[in-house]
Amino acid sequence: MALLIVLWTAFNLQIFQARGFFALRSDMVQLTGILAVAAMSFAMVLALRPRWPEARFGGLDKMYRLHKWFGIAALVLAVVHWLWAKGPKWAVGYGLLSRPERGPRPEITNPLEQLLSSQRGTAEGLGEWAFYAAVLLIVLALVPRFPYRQFYKTHKLIAIAYLVLVFHSVVLVQFSHWTTPIGIVVALLLIPGTYAALVALTGRIGAGRQVHGTICLLRRYPGVRALESEIAMEPGWPGHKTGQFAFATSDAHEGAHPYTIASAWDPADPRITFVTKALGDHTSLLADKLSIGQRVKVEGPYGCFTFDDDRPRQIWVGGGIGITPFISRMKYLARAETDRRGQVVDLFHTTADVDEDALARLAEDAKAADVRLHILVDARHGRLSGARIREAVPDWREASIWFCGPTGFGKALRTDLAAHGFDVEARFHQELFSMR
Repeated sequence: MALLIVLWTAFNLQIFQARGFFALRSDMVQLTGILAVAAMSFAMVLALRPRWPEARFGGLDKMYRLHKWFGIAALVLAVVHWLWAKGPKWAVGYGLLSRPERGPRPEITNPLEQLLSSQRGTAEGLGEWAFYAAVLLIVLALVPRFPYRQFYKTHKLIAIAYLVLVFHSVVLVQFSHWTTPIGIVVALLLIPGTYAALVALTGRIGAGRQVHGTICLLRRYPGVRALESEIAMEPGWPGHKTGQFAFATSDAHEGAHPYTIASAWDPADPRITFVTKALGDHTSLLADKLSIGQRVKVEGPYGCFTFDDDRPRQIWVGGGIGITPFISRMKYLARAETDRRGQVVDLFHTTADVDEDALARLAEDAKAADVRLHILVDARHGRLSGARIREAVPDWREASIWFCGPTGFGKALRTDLAAHGFDVEARFHQELFSMR
C-alpha cells in the first residue's frame, strides 16, 4: 500500500502545487480509488487460501487476519473515495462551493481511450451501487452475531461487487497512468484479484486440496458439550502435521467450517479425528446431524501451529476446546519416541466444563506421550495465570509456549509473560482460530 502511494505521488507531483480545491479533489478521487481497489484485490487473493505464503505469514489463521484487515482498509478507503467524489457535488448544490469553470476538453485520438471514455457514465453508476453493496457485505462479515450459514452465502457476493469495481477502475483510472509504474502495479493486482473472484464465485476455493471421507466413529462428551468425529479418508489426503487444521463440509448449504485435527497421521490407517464443541448455531446441531457412514469433504491441511522448535522445554496451554492440537501432538509423540528431541513438556488444560470421560482420555494420552499434565477446572482451582505457570515450571524462561484457546485469554497471558521478560515475539505461539 505504501508502494502504491509512493508510485502515485511520483507521477502526480502537481498535487503539491496550489491548483484549487477541485483539482485536488480530482487527484484524491484517483488516489483513494486506486488504494481501495488494491486493498480489495489483496483481500480477494488471500481468500483463495494460497499455500505458498502460509509459512511466511505464520499460518492460514494469520493470513485470514490480514484478509479481514484488508477488507476493513478497503471499506474505509472506499468510503473516503466516495466522499471525495460526492461531497463537493453536495457542497455545490448547497451553495457552499462554486462550480469550477471548465474549458473545452482536449480531443481524444487514442481509440482505446475513446472506448473507455464512452463507458464513464456506466462505470460511475455501476461502481456506486457496487460500493453500497460491498459496504453492506463487509459490515455484515464483521458482525460476529451474523449467522455463519448466512455469512457463507452473502460473503461470496463480495466477489461480484469486486468484479464490478474492477470494471469501474479500468474505465475511470486516469488513462495516462496505465503506461506508468503505478498503472502496471494496479494491473498486476486487478488480474489475480479477478481470477480469485471468479474462483470464489464458482465455488472452487481449495478444490485441489479436497478429499472425501466417511464418518466411522462418533463419540459424545456431554459434560463439555463436545463431539469426537473420526473420519476414514479416501485416497488423496496428503497427511498432516500435529497441530494443523482442516475445513470440513458435512452440509453443502452450511459450507466448510475449520476444525483443528485431533489425531496424528498414520498412512497405514488413514483416519483423522475432529473434536468440536457446541459453541454456535452450526456446532450445536452437529451431534444430531452427523451419522456413522455419512460422507464428508475435508480440505487441507493448513496451519503452522506444529510445535517445531529446538527449545529444551515446551509449555502447552489449551483453553477449553483449544486442547485439540495438543491431543494430536500427544498421540504423535506416543508413537514417535525418536522425535522427542529431549524436550520436556508441560500441558496446562483449563476448562469451565467437566466431563470425566474426556479428562480420563486426556490423562491417558499425556501418560503415553510422557507429558506432564496440569488440569485446572475453573470452579475448583480458579483461573490459570502466568504466575501459576511460572510456579509450576521453574525453568519457564527456557521454554517455548504454545497457546490455543480464547483470544482474550491468550492476549492476557502473552502480556503477563512479556512483562516478566519472556521473549513473546520469538517463543510465544498462538493459534488465531478465527476465520471471520
